[in-house]
Amino acid sequence: MSSSNQKRMELVCPAGTPAALRAAADAGADAIYCGFANETNARNFPGLNFSSEELAKGVSYAHARGAKVLVAINTFAQAGQTCVWEKAVDDAAAAGADAVIAADLAVLDHAASRQPDLRLHLSVQAAANTPEAIRFYAETFGVKRVVLPRVVSVPEIAALNREIGVETEVFVFGGLCVMTEGRCSLSSFATGKSPNLTGVCSPPDHVDYKEDQSGRLQARLGGFTIDSFESGHAAGYPTLCKGQFSALGKSGYLFEDPVSLNAFELLEDLSKAGVTALKIEGRQRGKAYIAGVVRAFRQAVDGLESGIDARSAIAALKSFSEGGQQTAGSYKKTWR
Repeated sequence: MSSSNQKRMELVCPAGTPAALRAAADAGADAIYCGFANETNARNFPGLNFSSEELAKGVSYAHARGAKVLVAINTFAQAGQTCVWEKAVDDAAAAGADAVIAADLAVLDHAASRQPDLRLHLSVQAAANTPEAIRFYAETFGVKRVVLPRVVSVPEIAALNREIGVETEVFVFGGLCVMTEGRCSLSSFATGKSPNLTGVCSPPDHVDYKEDQSGRLQARLGGFTIDSFESGHAAGYPTLCKGQFSALGKSGYLFEDPVSLNAFELLEDLSKAGVTALKIEGRQRGKAYIAGVVRAFRQAVDGLESGIDARSAIAALKSFSEGGQQTAGSYKKTWR
């Protein structure tokens, strides 16, 4: 691959812990996104995320290695508790973060009015995928970048970039959300918790595995059986959008198979479409995953400029994929 006349895309990498942040910075991330250990971010899992002090140290570590830090404050503020989200914005600014990633109007307004020097990115949770919506956020709050939902094709991304005046960031590897983010109620239906409000999709305390009478292992969420697996086979984590459903006498994966997104083959197309940044999903992953995936995509992105083929590095990522399977997701929209 070669695209010497195109602007180099930024590699945005996840970090759920200080150790993961250091691993991402050391592996060559251009930017690292993380969140506070509370309901203000959409990966609010036990044992993950940062205190204000840990974030400040992480920012110093990343900056010393030429990487930026973006803080996800991307859930929707709850009535009567907006001070929690406002404090998160202020703490991110105090820690020296390069930008915050937000979706809620009140959070964006607080950041724009109280922290005017803090760069604003629009979270994928805002589900902004039209020029009109994106322009609203840019003109009202000064948003500089929009993270696009994982339901748009490459031609649609190119069309958007021709009509908007802000940067675009797209997911290229990791968990595949098959809904338009910010508009999914499946997890909330089963457990009473969702990423949009409490920062948890398919919370671990609602997950259990049980062997049925035939010896198959059932993966359950909130008491609902989401999937079942033959004895000895690897069992996937039960999320409703990747579960099996029975309808009209047939059973199968209605929304999406339990596989991972890998858009490596589309990197040059995404560059030509005007994409500014490539995002890796996985703040709930360990530092070995972070280091391996970031190094591989570092080679791939650098290879776009140098013409060096990074297929061997990317091929090794199959072991990091859900069920050992990968897909280009909605970017190609081959069902049309």
